[in-house]
Amino acid sequence: MAEALSEDRLVGGRVRLLQPTAGYRAAIDPVFLAAAVPAETGETVLDAGCGAGAASLCLAARIADCRILGIDLDGEACDLARRNVALNGFEDRVEVVQGNLGAPPPRLAPASFDHVMTNPPHLAHGTPPADRGRAAAHMEGALGLEAWMRACLALLKPKGNLVAIHRADRLDALLAALRERAGGIAVLPLWPMADRPAKRVLVCARKGISGPTALLPGLVLHEPDGRYTEAAEGILRGGEGLDF
Repeated sequence: MAEALSEDRLVGGRVRLLQPTAGYRAAIDPVFLAAAVPAETGETVLDAGCGAGAASLCLAARIADCRILGIDLDGEACDLARRNVALNGFEDRVEVVQGNLGAPPPRLAPASFDHVMTNPPHLAHGTPPADRGRAAAHMEGALGLEAWMRACLALLKPKGNLVAIHRADRLDALLAALRERAGGIAVLPLWPMADRPAKRVLVCARKGISGPTALLPGLVLHEPDGRYTEAAEGILRGGEGLDF
């Protein structure tokens, strides 16, 4: 497996990430997901569907004293995530367990996390990619989006924050999954350029509260010449948080 891995750097080199040279590779989504989690010192965060651990590592690099637990159904992804945790020296506060989010292991007690962050599989239909890792990352399995979000909320403390990044064209399904279960929802579009439709959205909701849904101005990722904007650079390379 070592021959099929590359070592990449995230948040300006603060995070080292081993990931497959072919198949699914983390890009900017986990960096923005981790930046949007309003965790504080001493709080606990669940990374639901952690994969190789990119979001967990980015959050650990930004918030020095929070504790993060990642769960993923894929055993190989979990093994790689554990290697990445050790590579970055985060063994004392980042842990990875293999398990089914819909029927989590006993140590993941209901209503036990201050925050849950997740990048759910994006596609409900279509032909799965030939690569097994890409298929697992992109295609919904036994847990559809509604069941996935319901499982995340079950593990979240009352009034805790659920933060998700997802395809913009599935925003309606994501909001429907949160209806009557969470409130105070904020939606932040990520625009590839100022004149292009958003492909991704960040959504933050609080469990068990009421409150209106807010559509925020959003964040433009690239300048016309393709360079990242100053705001995007601050998150991707500066390790800054995203204030909802």
